[in-house]
Amino acid sequence: MVRSVEKSGKTVEEAVQDALKDLGLSQDEVDIEILEEPSRGILGLVGQRLARVKVTEKMSLKDEVYKFFERLIDYMDLGDITIESSFDDGTLEFKVFGDEVGVLIGRRGATLDAVQYLVNLVAGNCSRRREASGEPAEEIRILVDAGGYRSRRVASLRRLAKSVAARVRRDGGAIRLEPMNPMERRIVHLAVQECSGVESFSEGEDPYRYVVVAPKEA
Repeated sequence: MVRSVEKSGKTVEEAVQDALKDLGLSQDEVDIEILEEPSRGILGLVGQRLARVKVTEKMSLKDEVYKFFERLIDYMDLGDITIESSFDDGTLEFKVFGDEVGVLIGRRGATLDAVQYLVNLVAGNCSRRREASGEPAEEIRILVDAGGYRSRRVASLRRLAKSVAARVRRDGGAIRLEPMNPMERRIVHLAVQECSGVESFSEGEDPYRYVVVAPKEA
């Protein structure tokens, strides 16, 4: 949550310093808006007016991306929903919960993947704009989940990979799986690596690129 305070003082600087003290921030960490310039009034007494400022904490890249994501989800009109966010090791993850999150997931997660791709694009654009304005370079990766779909999909793909690997070992022929996105193909490849006697590789062109599980050559 971006914090903001309004303060008054005999001078603009006095009001700003008072606001910075309240926020516990330095001047380069905030945006300053002068709401009213000070006035000494007649003979320095009658009509004297204090300076008034609004000091707002600068939005971090994470805050900016969250604000965009919140607007995007609101635009999709998913009813009563909850958004949870977490940040760890350069990855910002959004989890959306609600009765109508199926709309956000789409067929086989296609809508969810499209939203995740879009938010990653926006995060990249925001990062480049900030860097161009002289701010430190920062890049974050965005993950978007809805109703726990991602974790269920990972478990499902791992089961599929193990089952197909067992069939390949038993029957000896290669098996081609349905087209998947890069993240899903990686999950399958990693699961196949845990199985002896088989190997996997990708063929085709996106978005129809698929995984083939085959007997491992001696």
